[in-house]
Amino acid sequence: MAATPTATQACDPPLTVRAVEARAVNAPLARPVRTAVGAVETAPLVLIDIHTEEGVTGRAYIFGYAPLTLAPLRSFLANAGELLVGQPVAPAAQARAFAGTFRLLGRQGLVGMALAGLDMALWDAVGRAAGRSVAALLGGACRPLPAYDSYGSVDPAKDRKALQRSLAQGFKAIKIKLGGAGLDRDIQVVAGVREVIGDDVALMVDYNQSLGVAEAVRRIDALEEFDLAWVEEPVPAEDLAGHAEVRAATGVPIQTGENWWFTTDMAKAIAAGACDYAMPDIMKIGGVTGWLGAMGQAEAASMPVSSHLFIEASAHVLAVTPTAHWLEFLDVAEAVRREPIAVTDGTVTARGPGLGLEWDEAAVERYRY
Repeated sequence: MAATPTATQACDPPLTVRAVEARAVNAPLARPVRTAVGAVETAPLVLIDIHTEEGVTGRAYIFGYAPLTLAPLRSFLANAGELLVGQPVAPAAQARAFAGTFRLLGRQGLVGMALAGLDMALWDAVGRAAGRSVAALLGGACRPLPAYDSYGSVDPAKDRKALQRSLAQGFKAIKIKLGGAGLDRDIQVVAGVREVIGDDVALMVDYNQSLGVAEAVRRIDALEEFDLAWVEEPVPAEDLAGHAEVRAATGVPIQTGENWWFTTDMAKAIAAGACDYAMPDIMKIGGVTGWLGAMGQAEAASMPVSSHLFIEASAHVLAVTPTAHWLEFLDVAEAVRREPIAVTDGTVTARGPGLGLEWDEAAVERYRY
């Protein structure tokens, strides 16, 4: 008969949080992202380091979209980090605790971004302590994931060489942003990009919430001949009824999800029939812990799931997502990360231990904000 486990045998001793460090950087982007509603010329990031009493450091980052968010994000992370000091490194338990702490205020916006960043750093620490990747901790493995190269607004003539470089890297899908001009320009751009990439490469378009329902239907109908893999956020993200109306009226799959805050927003979107595909943003859906709930909802709805930004962490969670679809390749942390992300025949494979993040400290100091 097997021996009954003792208390010390039953559970590994947890790490204990010693300090939380948050550093703001405004890093250059190799390819600035221009959209119908504005341009992202740099990468405003807050780098998070959770130091433990045991000497393990968990790392993650959050993307602030605009430099003006960096000071409040850094300040909030410092204050929220104080709540973790002395606590065990237990991401799911901390997520539940934070949900209670911010029940009255709510977890949208900068609060939700910060909490997700802390969650990712906690998971990274757990993985590093175990010497395993987060994908492995979740019961999977680091595996090649099909990725699409994500562009902003493009000019097919001026950007031809860039698009051809994407094809040379083996990308089997390209996404471009539309909506900054009229339908004629949209048709010209999509036709030009399709001519460059050919018929065998998937082509996605993103309107970044810039249209109304009627105009979205009109434009999507006109673009359907170009065999689009999906149309992303044609109307404002919060307009679930509008997304459902566009979806019902057109023949192209509708993608949305990057602006869902935690899994409650995802549940509302699925119930509303707002999309064919889901694209949670790991920073807005609640970090690794939030993603686990999101992927369960997607599996129950038989809905394909793609990632939004955060290549490093997304490659781990997408690897264990039952309905995994595409990984978005848009590398916002390249300038401050020690090693580049490898693209192999259009795929990306997660790295460990943890999330596999290492800072280039010289670059961090260079771009400190």
